[in-house]
Amino acid sequence: MKSTRHAAILNLIDKQDIKTQKELADKLKHQGINVTQATVSRDIKEMRLLKVLSGTGGYKYATADQAEHSVSERFVRMFVDSVISIQSAGNIIVIKTLSGSANVAGEAIDSMRWPEVLGTLSGDNTIMVVVHNEEEAHLVIEKFHNILR
Repeated sequence: MKSTRHAAILNLIDKQDIKTQKELADKLKHQGINVTQATVSRDIKEMRLLKVLSGTGGYKYATADQAEHSVSERFVRMFVDSVISIQSAGNIIVIKTLSGSANVAGEAIDSMRWPEVLGTLSGDNTIMVVVHNEEEAHLVIEKFHNILR
């Protein structure tokens, strides 16, 4: 019963913006799963669901994976909006950004978790990306260009 309820909760929050425990309990009841708000509250804690910003500006329930994906998407949009140029020197990639944007763009790079990237260092308008070797630098630059398209 609990696993069925948890699966139903995951399905609901994946397909709909569920904002409150009461709304979640009502949707479950509509599917024939009789629950109390206290049960839903326990399920939310057990499943480690989070409240995240929805596309409409309100908050909704999401899994940690969904929340991380949402954050990553926002970082990528900020990366795209702030990058001015990308060049490499050996195994170091230098990215120029709009003034004050390098930290956010650097966080976007870090959130991508590419295996080629050893680390990033961000200033005000410049990011240094260190990769293993020159060949990987060219590969990573191509990935950056694909994101920017």
